[in-house]
Amino acid sequence: MGKQTETPMQPSVHRPMPQAPTSLRRYDLDWLRVFAILILLFYHTGMMYVSWGWHIQSRETSPFLEDVMRWLHRWRMPLLFFISGAGTYFALRKFSRPDAGGPAPHPDRRYAVERFRRLFIPLVFGMFVIVPPQIYYEWLFRGRFSGSYAEFYPNVFGFEPYSDGGTGGAFSWHHLWFIAYLFLYSLISIPVFRWLRSENGQRFTDRVSRLLVLPGGALWLMCVTILVSQYVTRPFYPDETHALVDDWAYFVENLLLFWFGYLLISRREFWDVLTSQRRLFLAATVVFTLVLYGMRFVFSGEEIDRMFWVDFTYFSNSICLMVASVLASVAYGYRYLNVDRPILPYLTEAVYPFYILHQTVIVVLGFYVLKLESGVFVGFWTVSLLSLLVCSAIYWWLIRPFRITRFLFGLK
Repeated sequence: MGKQTETPMQPSVHRPMPQAPTSLRRYDLDWLRVFAILILLFYHTGMMYVSWGWHIQSRETSPFLEDVMRWLHRWRMPLLFFISGAGTYFALRKFSRPDAGGPAPHPDRRYAVERFRRLFIPLVFGMFVIVPPQIYYEWLFRGRFSGSYAEFYPNVFGFEPYSDGGTGGAFSWHHLWFIAYLFLYSLISIPVFRWLRSENGQRFTDRVSRLLVLPGGALWLMCVTILVSQYVTRPFYPDETHALVDDWAYFVENLLLFWFGYLLISRREFWDVLTSQRRLFLAATVVFTLVLYGMRFVFSGEEIDRMFWVDFTYFSNSICLMVASVLASVAYGYRYLNVDRPILPYLTEAVYPFYILHQTVIVVLGFYVLKLESGVFVGFWTVSLLSLLVCSAIYWWLIRPFRITRFLFGLK
């Protein structure tokens, strides 16, 4: 199907179930977001030591890292899109609160303006300031360019799109594709979420509630929905490019995760149902993981791509693994992580600029560390830990204290 980049409820039919109170905060979602983005730093460092192709690469590769990253690829970004959809529910509820003694004016418009400020502005800033150093160091690494950064930078304003392998131009959103997609999801989903809040939407949510109480109901609902979307779109857009214009299958996959995040957080009862089935989601994650690695043990990557039924089974299992691991994370997170801690507000604020910065810092540091030829283990941990320190320092000393940098990095 295409290559991989590697509590029962008794809802009333006639009366919608009560919405989750606006005052509640899901601290577990904040913790999960922090964990996922921290793991993302290690994931992108690992990309220097695998055989798939990245901006800069070591001559030494690690099969172990490749195996770990195959699993992480099916968990990290899907979890972030699901959490983003859940966060959208709380954001829209906040903008719908009474304002100055009356109803809040235009909550959807307020949400769109907030998304523009928090997503679009950092995206544009990142494409002109944060991403270009990655392309510069890739061009140096591949011998395509030998001058200074000042000599390189005018290439960005040629607006020629970057292509994999350092070809093409110097204009790209690179890892900020997540922000670009999330901005688009936020805008095109406003009518969907408005409908879900309506009487008809609540009746639809009642029907969903009857499925969720079944064993593994959320798992099968999400798996079937996403798989159907992928069976329809993947034959035309088989690869994950993050370039939007030729990435519609992956775009739809993550859009559905975003919508499911909103839907499955929209009723307080859903939280308890998902949590009560957490062991089932974990067991499913283990089974799908065993199938993933079992198939890779039996078949080579080329055989998986070439043999239709093997590719079909491998791809379908990968989607089910993605869904199961996301649901298990959210269910166990609500059970054990829904607690506030004094450090959490600091981490929650820092994690967004950390995401924007991390890959550029990895590429710049990795460029010099790879020259030392220190091996996979030393190189991986050197770049990972130094990147963690540098990103933290930039945030604490250069972003957090100043209004202009807070604005450019999407902070309140």
